[in-house]
Amino acid sequence: MRYEVDTHSHTIVSGHAYNTMAEMAAEAAAIGLKALAITEHGPMLPGSCHQIYFHNYKAVDRYAYGIELLLGCEMNITGYDGQLDLDKKSLDALDIGIASIHDHCYLIGTKKENTRAYCLAMENPYVDIIGHPDDGRVPADYEELVRCARDTGKLLELNNSSLSPANPRENGYENMKTMLGYCEKYGVMVSLGSDAHFFNRVGRFADVQAILDEVRFPEELIANVSVDRLKKHLHKFM
Repeated sequence: MRYEVDTHSHTIVSGHAYNTMAEMAAEAAAIGLKALAITEHGPMLPGSCHQIYFHNYKAVDRYAYGIELLLGCEMNITGYDGQLDLDKKSLDALDIGIASIHDHCYLIGTKKENTRAYCLAMENPYVDIIGHPDDGRVPADYEELVRCARDTGKLLELNNSSLSPANPRENGYENMKTMLGYCEKYGVMVSLGSDAHFFNRVGRFADVQAILDEVRFPEELIANVSVDRLKKHLHKFM
């Protein structure tokens, strides 16, 4: 299956990625994408950029190398009440918002506490996608998570980097399959993100695609099959 958009990538601004915005966009164009989301880490993650970086997204053209750029943030969920680490001015500047849990920014809680954090983050109108909910280091109730996504209209991410042979997330394969079962049951849409931190990972979804094929997940529940379909789920374009 071909996808028009990669919804999750990082540049050198995130502090532990290795290419510029131009280099990432050029790769996206070279492999035939129509759009690329550049979602820098939120400021609470060590080494990432200051709030002012997001404030100034107005300075960046939204087209480069013939593809559309969706400029956003992978915000950090910082507490069990779904708090995020961006100020209002930064949030207003985003084309796309991902909310994720990283252990540098969040005290890992019980399954109930972590699920609550995800669900309350989804109530924030600037959050479009929950990032790498497959991470087994952050136990969650997947049926409740999917029901929250259904009720708030948010997307759940299938993160290709979670399945990377070099550094897989704990139980990523098993958790994705479980989550996809509930997504099909409740009609909840997913998005595919490479979580690329290096240019040659942009738009690569082979590991996630293998799971989608295995469980025969319906194409109509995959948001980034087309740019237009994805935008119907992004707060900036509603």
